[in-house]
Amino acid sequence: MHFVSGSKFQTFIHQYFHVPIKTFSEENFHSLCDKLAKKDKELRNIIQQYGYPPLWSREPTFATLIYIILEQQVSLASAKAAFLKLQEKIGHIIPEKILLLSDEEMKACYFSRQKIKYAKHLASSMVNGELSIGGLHLLTDEQIRTELKKINGIGDWTVDVYLMMVLHRCDCFPAGDVALMKSLKEIKGLSLQTSKEKILVIAGKWKPYRTVAAFLLWHAYIKKRNMKL
Repeated sequence: MHFVSGSKFQTFIHQYFHVPIKTFSEENFHSLCDKLAKKDKELRNIIQQYGYPPLWSREPTFATLIYIILEQQVSLASAKAAFLKLQEKIGHIIPEKILLLSDEEMKACYFSRQKIKYAKHLASSMVNGELSIGGLHLLTDEQIRTELKKINGIGDWTVDVYLMMVLHRCDCFPAGDVALMKSLKEIKGLSLQTSKEKILVIAGKWKPYRTVAAFLLWHAYIKKRNMKL
């Protein structure tokens, strides 16, 4: 008897039985927030105090992945400054233009040495046909994770942000996101030393809409600090 491997079996199930990939949109975003609010009083308090979060969206493009890479482990303001500097330098951000830049030119756009390598590997992978962003929406979350993590510098956090903000997949929770973890601890009244494992147990109660819960938590974090995005 022939058994199919895990990821191939998942693909077979989704394609053969037409299992829908769960996403959210403007049409159902507020109703999903309300559904979570009925289950969790702290999430309900966020809506009551600050209103619904924005439905953060980004385009499914090479430029978006570059922007997310720039956001790794730095402030949003620093990432935005680098992205705008790159736009000023080359205009429309496409792989071919990135590959024409020298390391010095990219450093002048506030790219670190590591992020220069990441951006160029991403660009070459797209030019060589190793990665096709246009087809990612057809894949399951785990298949997308596998494909994107083949690129140097793309880890789980970058994949999660892409799944959540570009493809609006319903059930992602980037445990490596500092602001998200801090916000969860704040609304739940938890110690700053609370373990990641305990936090994941709490977040597990929001399945299968952990992305929506994360949007609420980010919303609270931003509003509490009067941050401008």
